Amino acid sequence: QNGVMSGLMQMLLLKVSAHITEQLGMAPGGEFREAFKEASKVPFCKFHLGDRPIPVTFKRAIAALSFWQKVKLAWGLCFLSDPISKDDVEKCKQKDLLEQMMAEMIGEFPDLHRTIVSERDIYLTYMLKQAAKQIELPRASENEPRKYIPSVVVGVVGMGHVPGIERNWNSDLKIQEIMSVPPPSASSKIFKFVLKATVKKMLGYGCYRIGHRTVQFVLSMPATQSYLQKLTEMPQQ
Repeated sequence: QNGVMSGLMQMLLLKVSAHITEQLGMAPGGEFREAFKEASKVPFCKFHLGDRPIPVTFKRAIAALSFWQKVKLAWGLCFLSDPISKDDVEKCKQKDLLEQMMAEMIGEFPDLHRTIVSERDIYLTYMLKQAAKQIELPRASENEPRKYIPSVVVGVVGMGHVPGIERNWNSDLKIQEIMSVPPPSASSKIFKFVLKATVKKMLGYGCYRIGHRTVQFVLSMPATQSYLQKLTEMPQQ
């Protein structure tokens, strides 16, 4: 539905998520589920999912990578088997270690960091600022002056996004550019064509083999041989 490469990447990330869940005994994203539970306890509280849609992020991330970077990333995700402990998670909460990990990611996949982290920093900041706008109180008449009250917003984000949100908070943000999905590259088109052609050929060959064996099996049955023998004898009679 969202493209071959995007679908494959989503499957690999689900594998990573399953690996983390198995290692820690808890699924990633627990902080958001907990926020939803807490929001349901507050009267008149609105719960809003303020991150950029996953298909947009995936497509922009894949389009930003070269063919070999895609292969390298897919290889790393396929064979991810490093043990993860709760102590490792606690270490990630330390700002200096987190910044070090982010710097390593930038060094290896700068374009991936831009699309998955930096662009989402801008989007998250924009959505938080929209939610934090003052609320206008209802007026008894049009002549009555407008009155506003501050809105109360609790934003739950990953720690890796906090520095970017702080950095972008006072900027005039526009999200139209980071919401556009670039057209597929030539390599993606070739890969998609080759994959489709391979699947069709395999299906065709599989149907041929099944059909060939079915015909051989039917012809080898005694009832079929007897019927064919009668057919060959009919003109002679």
